[in-house]
Amino acid sequence: MNAPKAGREIRVIAENRKARHNYFIEDETEAGIMLVGTEVKSLRAGHANIGDAFAEVRGEEIFLINAHIQEYEFGNRNNHDARRPRKLLLNRREINRIMAAIQRKGYTVVPLNIYFNERGRVKVKIGLAKGKQLHDKRASEKERDWSREKGRLLKDHG
Repeated sequence: MNAPKAGREIRVIAENRKARHNYFIEDETEAGIMLVGTEVKSLRAGHANIGDAFAEVRGEEIFLINAHIQEYEFGNRNNHDARRPRKLLLNRREINRIMAAIQRKGYTVVPLNIYFNERGRVKVKIGLAKGKQLHDKRASEKERDWSREKGRLLKDHG
């Protein structure tokens, strides 16, 4: 078994910051993703956007839809399509759990971030999420502002 190279750490490529604002994230799962060579090279350069992405069940598999991985600058005519559906690599038990949550409980699967793990593999952290209503978004924003203000007060007077 190969040991990770010294100094390698998790390196986040793209993050979906709107996900936690628009959804209640109930559960998080790490998934592999099937990529072609030019996609990996583009990800190493940091050219990805998952702000509008979501995961969808097709048959017995789960695909990442609408994730934008920019075409590789030095790629030839075999370069990849920037928004093609990409298969997520999960265990059968994880796929069944996610499919059940989507069908029975009305959850959505959103990607939270794409990163290189310690071994240099591209991983996607996906979250089972329920959509927030407008009043939920306001409440969480109010709570965040209050905690920030509380921190400032404690810093100034403590």
